[in-house]
Amino acid sequence: MIRKLEITTFDFPDNAVIWDVRDAKAFAEGHVKGAVNQPINDLSADQLSQIDAGQPIYVLCGGGSKAPRAAELLHSFDENRDIVVLMGGTRAAKAAGIELEQGQ
Repeated sequence: MIRKLEITTFDFPDNAVIWDVRDAKAFAEGHVKGAVNQPINDLSADQLSQIDAGQPIYVLCGGGSKAPRAAELLHSFDENRDIVVLMGGTRAAKAAGIELEQGQ
């Protein structure tokens, strides 16, 4: 199942699996706390299988165009997964005052 959630209403729990699907350069320039860089072009069923099946996977990008495509791709690998698109991406997070981290 694919759900959507505004990034500005997300609580960023410590145990959340957050995949930032932008390229490594964009990720290093600024990403939300706890995010892991998983570029959309590198997503695979193998990566998905390494995450506990009951754990939701949150995906985001810079502004909201890549994350929905990444969610569709992940859904095609496993239709039973809970995939949540964090709408607005890092731009909306920054605009809302959510601190971004830099580096890898």
